[in-house]
Amino acid sequence: MPEAGILYGYFRSSAAYRVRIAVNLKRLEVEQRAVHLRKGEQRDSAFLRHNPAGLVPFWSEQGFGLSQSLAIIEYLDECFPEPPLLPGSARDRAIIREMALTIATDIHPLGNLRVLDKLTADYGSDEAARAAWCRTWIERGFEAIEKRLASSPGQLCYGDTPTLADICLVPQMFNARRYGVDLTRYPLMARTDAALAEIDAFQQALPSRQPDAE
Repeated sequence: MPEAGILYGYFRSSAAYRVRIAVNLKRLEVEQRAVHLRKGEQRDSAFLRHNPAGLVPFWSEQGFGLSQSLAIIEYLDECFPEPPLLPGSARDRAIIREMALTIATDIHPLGNLRVLDKLTADYGSDEAARAAWCRTWIERGFEAIEKRLASSPGQLCYGDTPTLADICLVPQMFNARRYGVDLTRYPLMARTDAALAEIDAFQQALPSRQPDAE
């Protein structure tokens, strides 16, 4: 395995989960360092020196640092091009990015821990209200992705090999189950998720298999 860098993350962070999948698909040797979000370690001065945004994941190697999961994944895809995570023509890659961004920019930010904590702090939202909030935005995004999958080739999100879209899909499906989303409404997404669950790179990235899992 080629040596890559250090990945700061949290076992249940869906954004860090994405990067773990990409690292596994690329067969990279990476050091993982846990940042416990529930304990607020992302706000500790030691971590903020690495990433002033106070978020995970964060990638570090030889004096170079990078935040934002999609930026990290595309960086790794350029440095280690096999297997390609954005294959095909310009139109193919655009569709793959569309699905990935629907998850990473439309769904995920609204269910981020700091957003949920703000709902509780400012509006008194309890766990049930927080879960209902998350389901609303997951379902809206999933409706768009399900329709896109109806016209996509292959058995995965786009084709028969994992792409950036698949890397984003699996962690969001994990979150959907946590919040009680009815996945029978999204049969193509469920089929794709089940196929990806058979791939070792995805299995090894599961939150339950991380050193900091609780």
